[in-house]
Amino acid sequence: MNRRINKFGNNPQDHLISILPSVIAGMISLSITIFATIILYPPENDIQRYGLIAYGIAGTIYLAFYYRNYTLSPNKTTYAWINAVIAGVSLGTLPYLVSRELDYLVYSLIYTAALATSVISNRGPAYFLLILFSVIHSIHFLYTGMPLNSWVIHTGLLIASFITVETIQQLKMISQKQMNRLEIVNEISKQIISTLDTKQLLALLDAELQNVLVADTYYIGLQKDDELELELFYDDGEYFNGTNFKLEGSLTNWVIQNQKVLFLPDMRFPVQLEGVTLKLVGKSRASLSWMGVPMKGLHVNGVIVIASYHTNAFNRSDLELLSNIAQRAAFALDNTYRHALVEEQARLDSLTRVYNHGYFIQKLQEQAQTCQMENQPLSLIMLDVDFFKQYNDTFGHTAGDEVLVSLCDTIRQHIKKTDALGRWGGEEFAISLPNTSGQQAVQIAGRIRETLATIKINGNQNEAIPVPTISLGIAVFPNETREITTLIDLADRRLYMAKARGRDQIEPAP
Repeated sequence: MNRRINKFGNNPQDHLISILPSVIAGMISLSITIFATIILYPPENDIQRYGLIAYGIAGTIYLAFYYRNYTLSPNKTTYAWINAVIAGVSLGTLPYLVSRELDYLVYSLIYTAALATSVISNRGPAYFLLILFSVIHSIHFLYTGMPLNSWVIHTGLLIASFITVETIQQLKMISQKQMNRLEIVNEISKQIISTLDTKQLLALLDAELQNVLVADTYYIGLQKDDELELELFYDDGEYFNGTNFKLEGSLTNWVIQNQKVLFLPDMRFPVQLEGVTLKLVGKSRASLSWMGVPMKGLHVNGVIVIASYHTNAFNRSDLELLSNIAQRAAFALDNTYRHALVEEQARLDSLTRVYNHGYFIQKLQEQAQTCQMENQPLSLIMLDVDFFKQYNDTFGHTAGDEVLVSLCDTIRQHIKKTDALGRWGGEEFAISLPNTSGQQAVQIAGRIRETLATIKINGNQNEAIPVPTISLGIAVFPNETREITTLIDLADRRLYMAKARGRDQIEPAP
């Protein structure tokens, strides 16, 4: 996995603010140096005096020219190297014109030049400028026979300049990393907020986690009662999505219960958390670095965990980035949950909370296609409550509604999660049973009919009232037909055959 790294200074406007103070400081320092030399330590002849004045004027013009051209130049790296050569040579020769007593002013100029070069560029031009100045200045020292204390001061000031350059580079690196992380978080936010599909959202988070953090394992888990359901789980090159584990005593449970981040850079040492015992999930290999952040939303309570098989694989900056990702992931998962809830509401009957007519037909078609590809049967049961109109007229619509709800609850007890139950209309319901033969469908229909007969319902005066009977018709796909409409007609026709036989009957497929 690779981190995103943006090169500093891609935008020509990045350094306009930082270079101007350095240019102004350079002009002021150069002017002070020239005038101090002329006034305090006058040159021996007019040639030296005019040479100093010309040097000061040329230097000031160059600094103004440098600022203008640098800000407009598209190739700033090349320009930084050119300036390093010019500044190194010109400042290195300045001590030949300035009195020895004003060397500290020369060093202020070289310090300012190194500072400005470091700000606008990388280490190379700044170090080259300092080295070039040091070489030329040292030649002057050797030529004039400078004492040892001057060499010590010379060396110390250069070391201070090198330290300043390196400090600026480190600060730039930290600043750029922070900028990169903010860009990453913004990009992640744009991508995940725009999707309302949970699977697509998890795929985006998977790609982003691999892209921004170097980790051997990571997972996104949501709390389901006393377990954590791992919606996304990557471990050392393999995915274990859908894995569940008990929360009790785990590091993840501590994060969720306390709603705090947990940062463990070196897990070779015992974890000093009350009630926590380390558990292995995924591959049988213990992580040595671990960090987890809570992921809390209106409908979401979970965690994002990043781990590595190496110690000190992460830092506090990584933890901050992960926390930002978790906040946005929780918000995005909330959105997908609400969207799924709205879609689910649109698919369900408002009273019985089973599939409505339109969605049941869509579900039946999907199940039939799957069964056909797998060469498996699918049984369809059409069910109707007997004499339901009279029942409503006798006991009231409230009792009738309660019967329909109790009927659906009864049916759910006897079918699998992969089956489908829909309200066909009024008091008529349809049950789709994939991978179920006609004989098995008869047994399921019988159990539904028998269980419904045992249900107790109370009337408006809290008195016990009888439960109506049901009639059922069964058809089998693809044994009888490969057409869904024909399958529905067959099951519906047998339903009415059961009613014609006296109701409270099951009419099976031949």
